[in-house]
Amino acid sequence: MNNGALRYFTESPMPETTVELIQTGPEEAELIRNLYQYYAYESSDWEQEDVEADGRFYIHDEHLSRYWQDPQWSANLLLVDGCIAGFMLIEGSELGMDALELADLFILKRYRRRGIGSAIATQVLCSGAANWLVRFYDQDEVSQAFWRSVLDNLPRPVQTLELDDDPQLVTYLITRAALH
Repeated sequence: MNNGALRYFTESPMPETTVELIQTGPEEAELIRNLYQYYAYESSDWEQEDVEADGRFYIHDEHLSRYWQDPQWSANLLLVDGCIAGFMLIEGSELGMDALELADLFILKRYRRRGIGSAIATQVLCSGAANWLVRFYDQDEVSQAFWRSVLDNLPRPVQTLELDDDPQLVTYLITRAALH
């Protein structure tokens, strides 16, 4: 792993559990690519995605490489007690907004329903001075329930946005200061 990686630690709802979010370097691109297959599988029913001829879901390589090329983008591994438990992808806003986007959060089934995803998402969305966008597809009932729970309990202002780029996306803006 990237030795100079940004690390988030969170107090886990499970006693004596260590949760880390570690920014990866380009040498972990294949690891993120492999984990992304599970993420794509879970959304394949409502996204109507099929696997390619090689048995894998399509990954847009140019988009994936931006996580290590663009300074506002990052691909982060989520570790629980030192074991890979998922990933978080962060992007600079492509919408001309002064915000980072928590683009994808994936947690392996073994680590779900323990409060780990909520804890790490809350810590990231409340850290630093950045405004954040959270977007998810309206058809994704699991993401819908997860994000509504996180955002309802967030100690920062949360605002629903109506954007025209993709009408199926539900978009929230989390600001660092009170909304006027």
